[in-house]
Amino acid sequence: MSTSSPLLTPFRAGALNLRNRIVMAPLTRGRADPVTHVPTPMMLDHYAQRATAGLIITEGCMIAPDTCTYYGMPGVYSTEQLLAWRTITDAVHARGGAIVCQIWHPGRATHASLNEAADIMGPSAVAAEGVLHTPMGKQPFPTPREMTLDDIANATRLYATAAANCVNIAGFDGVEVHAANGFLIDQFLRDGANQRNDAYGGSFENRSRFLVEVVTAVGAAIGRDRVGVHAAPFNGYFGQSDSRPWDFVRHLAATLNDLEVAFVLLLRRDLTGVVPGDATAAFRAAYRGVLIGNQGYDEAEASATVGSSALDAVAFGAPFIANPDLVARIEKGICWAISNPATYYTQGVEGYNDYPIAA
Repeated sequence: MSTSSPLLTPFRAGALNLRNRIVMAPLTRGRADPVTHVPTPMMLDHYAQRATAGLIITEGCMIAPDTCTYYGMPGVYSTEQLLAWRTITDAVHARGGAIVCQIWHPGRATHASLNEAADIMGPSAVAAEGVLHTPMGKQPFPTPREMTLDDIANATRLYATAAANCVNIAGFDGVEVHAANGFLIDQFLRDGANQRNDAYGGSFENRSRFLVEVVTAVGAAIGRDRVGVHAAPFNGYFGQSDSRPWDFVRHLAATLNDLEVAFVLLLRRDLTGVVPGDATAAFRAAYRGVLIGNQGYDEAEASATVGSSALDAVAFGAPFIANPDLVARIEKGICWAISNPATYYTQGVEGYNDYPIAA
């Protein structure tokens, strides 16, 4: 591919001036300290290696001590964590890159053994489907306690505090609010998990209320032009579902359009295969802001889609694992290396920082 590729052109997403349209997707990799949730030096190397991306979106980060879902998850709630992230953001910025932090709350998608026997909460007392890897081995998800209005308000404050600390202390350029893949905000959004009969349940508008309140609070803390939202309206992780998935796509797009965030990253398909189809066209029809596509794009499709203005940028996940120099490979027409899934969640450098730069 030549340097004239639309993927290599700069663009603006809210307050973020980005040098290309090749985004590093958020990727859970489990390399933080499993006890303190402090980012490690190998994480600094990992993100710095990939700083040529137009934008890096970090792996999901805990916004409070009881919000862990995966072993080795990093956090953004302690001074030690935030200062460790500062070394990473400084390294990315020194290489001319931009980086935002994905902030999340797991809601029902966690286990007490990962969170010092913390109370597990969700929009309704409906357990997630499947099993979770815990210190005690694979465990079924517990039935959560239905969140009270005070619980909802407290969670909203946690998101806003985390966002402010990410920008003001850790030096991130912004945050991405995780509203996808079966975690707390996504649980409120879809009626498979949300069976409330109050102002946060029932209609699409009510189920979107928590998302709107979180984005509003985070925007007030750091500026809405530094806030992105991660959306996956079809994805069935942890048994997530909606009784009207296509209507939900259109409603979610319209809701996010009204919120005027810096960008939306859209995971376009259901990775569990239950809901068929690609949500991109329906979402784009209702959403006028910066839209970043994600899931299964190769170089040709990404270039064509951005060139047609159906998307403003494309986020690559697995390709960025194996290709720290993905931008240069696209610019110079070099074949992409293939990542090794067996090393995705191990705790060492292998499969993390040892993929070679192309000659």
